[in-house]
Amino acid sequence: MATKKWSKKVNETSDALDLRKGVFKLKSPRAIASSLKRSAERSKRRKSAPFRSAMSMLTFYENRGGKNLSAAARKKLAAAKRALRKLYGRN
Repeated sequence: MATKKWSKKVNETSDALDLRKGVFKLKSPRAIASSLKRSAERSKRRKSAPFRSAMSMLTFYENRGGKNLSAAARKKLAAAKRALRKLYGRN
């Protein structure tokens, strides 16, 4: 019996954003932030403001990665958070 991932169900059934495939595998933190911003602004499923939804998805991904994320991946995600704040003018 295959194990079911609750995080996948959350992404598919909740009012989460419709993200571009492989968004968190993009090389540049700025590219990740830009893609999240674009998804947040275009999404019809989000309940809160675009910035909050985009940051929420970034944090969700980071938390689900947990101990499996490398130091480099954590650093890239932290830089993506800074870039997202900058894109929304929330330094």
